[in-house]
Amino acid sequence: MPKEDKPHAALLASPGMGHLIPIMELGKRMVTHHDFHVTIFFIASDHASATSLLKSSTLENLDIIALPSVDISGLVDPDAQLVAKLFLVMRESLPSLRSSIGAMKFRPSALIVDLFGADAFEAAEEFGMLKYVFNTSNAWCLAVMFHSARIDDKFILEDHVKGQNSLEIPGCKSLSFRDTLESLRNINRIDRPEFRGDKMTNSHGILINTWEDLESSTIEALRDNNLLGTILKVPIYPIGPLVRQDGNQVLDRQVKLWLDKQPIESVVYVSFGSGGTLSAKQMTELAWGLEQSQQKFVWVVRPPSNNALGTYFTISEDNVDGTPDYLPHGFFTRTKDIGLVIPMWVPQEQILSHPSVGGFLTHCGWNSTLESIMNGVPLIAWPLYAEQKMNAAMLNEDFEIAVRPTVSKTEEIVGRYEIEKMVRTIMVDKEGQAIKIRVKELKNSAEKALNKGGSSFNSLSQVARDCMFHHPP
Repeated sequence: MPKEDKPHAALLASPGMGHLIPIMELGKRMVTHHDFHVTIFFIASDHASATSLLKSSTLENLDIIALPSVDISGLVDPDAQLVAKLFLVMRESLPSLRSSIGAMKFRPSALIVDLFGADAFEAAEEFGMLKYVFNTSNAWCLAVMFHSARIDDKFILEDHVKGQNSLEIPGCKSLSFRDTLESLRNINRIDRPEFRGDKMTNSHGILINTWEDLESSTIEALRDNNLLGTILKVPIYPIGPLVRQDGNQVLDRQVKLWLDKQPIESVVYVSFGSGGTLSAKQMTELAWGLEQSQQKFVWVVRPPSNNALGTYFTISEDNVDGTPDYLPHGFFTRTKDIGLVIPMWVPQEQILSHPSVGGFLTHCGWNSTLESIMNGVPLIAWPLYAEQKMNAAMLNEDFEIAVRPTVSKTEEIVGRYEIEKMVRTIMVDKEGQAIKIRVKELKNSAEKALNKGGSSFNSLSQVARDCMFHHPP
């Protein structure tokens, strides 16, 4: 229960591990480093990973409240974009949020929401709370969203989508059509969700899961009134990198024993996140590429799907060595000395922090990207959806800590020889050594930002001070 002598903040997470993880880590950091009481609200879900994550927190001044799940099936077309569904779920959850906050003896002085929760500012205003947005992705993604929202849709459609010209972002890296957001690529869709930028600019500030030294020019552009600052009009607080650091989750004994036997930085970890999947044809090419590279690997395998967001199927086996039918015949036998295949899920932070892991083939979700940087692990950037292509471009072109595949224009498939080449580049070649040095430099930069007196520590401290001196009626 919140106490009168501590500042109290409420955090609201939209559905999805990519949103819940950074919200959880922000809440923990506010409790442990800034003496807050924090209440985290989330939409109830049957997702096992979400349930496990929420149960893992045992901090004294961190409360977690599940808001009832809402049924939006009668309010939205089944084929509507995921973003539109998320906005609607958050909107329909407002009555439950109001009720929960209203029942508190000591109400929060601030409400912090992610990009999909800005409609909840209505409740914050009713209770006299400060309002903050937490952008759980990076500063460049935020810049693109705000800038593109003020450009005429017809220009984006004709010049950027049909003409495939880069979209210029004031003071920032331009956005190539290859890496553009799905919301821009589909800008002529009738059901395209409306960006809530106006509500964000009526907040008391925007928190970003990045740090000053990582995206200095973009952050400067977001603040500069001659560039993007004239659109945002609110303080920008880079407070990252906030990544999952859960000592309660442990590796499966078999996985740990296998990793313990491998040389330092000799294993490439392959995972496409909590929901990412590949087509059957792409799975086959990835399997052959890993095998041909002759490098050690741990691969978290999900059954194939033509939808990158993933659909789960029952695994069928047709090989005597247990190889599922969507992998090459005899794959397990041929790779038994170099690889470990794990079905569905592992505690990723425990894998990336293991000394034997020296590379990460990833979908480039921002949480996974930051976890890799925080463990000094180079990346193979393989984006699937959302803003992941933008992340891949930054990792490869700007930060220079990743290699990126060449995709067949006719089939949208990454071939086995390309995969073999990327794995060997990261794990063996001279280019990979330079990438390892660079990612370790970024790790040191990130740790410095988070330490007391660092840029991210000071940024969150300012938010904490504002909350401390704000007293709701």
